[in-house]
Amino acid sequence: MNTSAAPAAPRPAPAFASQPHGLFIDGREQPATDGESMATVDPMTGADLTTIAIAGRDDIDAAVRAARRAFDDPAWGAVGPEQRSRVLHQIADVIEANADELATLDSLEMGGPLTLTHGMVTHTVEVYRHYAGWPTRIYGATAPSAPGQLQYTKRSPLGVVAAIAAWNGPLVQMAYKIAPALATGNTVVAKPSEQTSLSLLRLAGLIREHTDLPDGVLNVVTGPGRSTGEALITHPDVNKISFTGSTAVGRHVLASTARDVKRVTLELGGKSPFIVFEDADLEAAAFSAALGFCAGSGQGCVAGTRVLVQESIREEFTSLLAENIAGFPLGDPFDPQAVMGPLASRGHYEKVTGYLDLARQAGGKIIGDTREESDDLFVGPTLVTGLDNTSRVAREEIFGPIAVLLPFQDVEEAVRIANDTIYGLAATVFTKDLSRAHTMADRLQAGTVWVNTVNQMSSGPLPFGGFKQSGIGREHGTEVLDAYTETKAVVVNL
Repeated sequence: MNTSAAPAAPRPAPAFASQPHGLFIDGREQPATDGESMATVDPMTGADLTTIAIAGRDDIDAAVRAARRAFDDPAWGAVGPEQRSRVLHQIADVIEANADELATLDSLEMGGPLTLTHGMVTHTVEVYRHYAGWPTRIYGATAPSAPGQLQYTKRSPLGVVAAIAAWNGPLVQMAYKIAPALATGNTVVAKPSEQTSLSLLRLAGLIREHTDLPDGVLNVVTGPGRSTGEALITHPDVNKISFTGSTAVGRHVLASTARDVKRVTLELGGKSPFIVFEDADLEAAAFSAALGFCAGSGQGCVAGTRVLVQESIREEFTSLLAENIAGFPLGDPFDPQAVMGPLASRGHYEKVTGYLDLARQAGGKIIGDTREESDDLFVGPTLVTGLDNTSRVAREEIFGPIAVLLPFQDVEEAVRIANDTIYGLAATVFTKDLSRAHTMADRLQAGTVWVNTVNQMSSGPLPFGGFKQSGIGREHGTEVLDAYTETKAVVVNL
């Protein structure tokens, strides 16, 4: 494994990444009212890319008022479902036509290899295409009624949606929120992470230039969560909040919505089990386990960071897994050979590597961590053995390429260990026994269970969300209609 950063590849320089940027409100980019801004940083080089505006309360109010005007305006509020479908297809076309630039912006800001960010952009296109089919399929229903009456239901959009996403998938996470919000007739104020704002700002401008989406339907505000995000989630004229991020921040978002009883969808943290039974295809399982906790440098909520292995195959599987993680090269995001880039920021690097110190102090054995003294933000794939499920590295979300290996004897113990967590976002099972696979899928407390595969994210048909403290509500699936609409019952005396 290449455990140190190769010399940085030539840095691409899209013009958008070198210009200071304001807020995108009511169809135009504008500076923050108080003129405040902050730098956005390339984690590979540590150099500032450009600056983005910091939205204050007055800016948030302007964005929400723009979204409310657009919601009430017949130019959006009274258009037919076919027109909403057409606009969503136009957005997908714009993303597809500008995929290289958008992926480059994400790689520059989040440090993910270009192959990863290109894949995310492709997935984003698929999400908008999926939701483009929804507007003409949002049905109400008639209900049994007394003679001389007609009783029926219809779905109505909520109003202004606040969409807040994390830094580890800027465009695709926002697509999970913006696409269904628009498909159901809502308007949006989107706040990307302050670490990865450029791609959404760029997309907002492209949408304004190349689609028929009316001004004010999509607004983008930037800045830190503690100020900009706080002003957005507490604004009294926001009807719904869709948030992706840590469980700790999700708890705060949920508490903040209580005053106004806002609708809320939360997609939060995870500590997903990756369970390998003795009858599994061990080579396929080892490769998938490595991919499960190393993809995106481990900076993923669904990462399978608790690797549960049946005791009878523990030694063999551990060797196979160690071989696989040794084959994951680290490097510059624009190096075609790189599979893993740097972590997203200095603060996050220190948090992740701090868990390795905790593991050593607790008596754990470390496989794969060969960091060298340097100023870069690279952490190689790392496996911790010799600890149990009560250890901090097994219980807390690290959000880096670190997994703990936990042995088990039988199905009962595997289920007990897997479910012994506050999280419940995803789980993976590798076995050739069909009955066991379905039994595990039924008993695991997780919103998504993958069997003999890993990290297969749906572009829309399958619901996505978590059990327990991994979230509230679902993105995608038919359940998403409940997240972005209200059901109205109508009784007519004939």
